[in-house]
Amino acid sequence: MNRFVLGTLIALVSFPISISVSEADWTIQTIAGNGKQGFAGDGGSALDAQLDNPFGVVRGPDGCIWFCEYAGQRIRRIRQDGKIETMAGNGMKGFEGNGGPALKASFNLPHEIRFDKAGHLYVVDMMNHAVRKIDAQTGVISNFAGTGRMGYSGDGGLATEAQFNKPHSIQFGPDGQLYVCDIGNHVIRRIELTTNQITTFAGTGKPGTTVDGAPITGTPLNGPRSIDFDRQGNLWLATREGNQVFKMDLIVGRIYHIAGTGKSGFQGNGGLAKEALLKGPKGIAIDQENNVWLADTESHSVRMINSKTGKIELVAGTGTPGDGPDGDPLKCNLARLHGIFVERDGSVVIGDSEAHKLRVLRKK
Repeated sequence: MNRFVLGTLIALVSFPISISVSEADWTIQTIAGNGKQGFAGDGGSALDAQLDNPFGVVRGPDGCIWFCEYAGQRIRRIRQDGKIETMAGNGMKGFEGNGGPALKASFNLPHEIRFDKAGHLYVVDMMNHAVRKIDAQTGVISNFAGTGRMGYSGDGGLATEAQFNKPHSIQFGPDGQLYVCDIGNHVIRRIELTTNQITTFAGTGKPGTTVDGAPITGTPLNGPRSIDFDRQGNLWLATREGNQVFKMDLIVGRIYHIAGTGKSGFQGNGGLAKEALLKGPKGIAIDQENNVWLADTESHSVRMINSKTGKIELVAGTGTPGDGPDGDPLKCNLARLHGIFVERDGSVVIGDSEAHKLRVLRKK
C-alpha cells in the first residue's frame, strides 16, 4: 500500500489544552536531523537522519509531523514512533510527475505544506510558481494552481490557468478556502476549493506602505511572506521586505499594524512589538491564546508577541547563526529558520533550515 495512504490510517492524536506562555520557562530539543546536510536515514530514527534545509512544518491528520525540504526537493514525515520517511519527491528539481505517484514527482524549492479537512496535502512549489495537491487516498500528485510560468494573471478564472510569482506561504481560512502569499506580486490570493476559482484577496500588485486601519481591499503590501489564522478567523501576516506583522479582520475588512517599525533589525525585545525591529520574518503561527510566534529568519531567532501585553519576547536563538545545543533556547544558536508551527499543547515546532534540523520548544 502507498505510504501516503498508510499515513491517513493512523489514529488522530489528542492534545492537552494550552497554558499561558508566562507560566513556564522553555526548553529546546532536536527531534530530527543530525546536523549534516543531505538525504539519508529513511526508515530509521529521525534523529540520525540527514535533512536538507527543512522549511514548512505541520502536524498531519495522521498525528505525524510533516515537513518540506527546500533544497532536498522532498516532503518527509516523522512518525509517532520517531522514525522518518519520505512521502513525496524524488529529490530532483523539476515540474514533472503530475498525475502519478507523489514519490516519483519532482519539485523546485518547496516552501510550505498544509492539509485540508479531507486530509489532502497541498505543497507550495515556489520556483515552479505553483501549488500542488497530493490526494490522501491515492497518493497521486496533481497541479492545483499555477501554470508553471512566472507572472500575475488569472483572477476570476481557474487557478490552474493563473500565474504566480514565487508563491511562498499557504493556509486554509475559516471559509475553507486556500489563501496564498504571492510574494513576488505583493498580494495574497484566495482559491475556492470547489470551483478552483482564484481572486486577489489583499494587496495591489505593487509594494507599498500598509497603513494601520486601512481597508484590506486596495491597500498595498510589501512582501507578504507568511500567513496564519487565529481562532476568531483573523488572518495574520508577516511581511518579509516590510519587516512587520499585521492582523486582517475579515469581518470589518480592515488591516491593523501589530509589530515592527518597518526597519530591518534585531531590537526591541521586552518592549512593545510595534516599536521593535524585525529582520526578514519568514514564518508566523498563532497559538491558542492568540500569541504570535515568528520565525525571524535573518536574526536567527524565534520571537513571540504576547497577546495580553502587546510586547515582543525573544524565546529562542542568540542572534548569531549556528547549530546550538539542546536545552536552554536562549543559548541555542539557530540558522536561518523558516518553518514554525504551534501545537495545541503550546509546543512550537521549528524548521531550523540551515542547521538542517527540526527542533521543538516545550514548556518545562
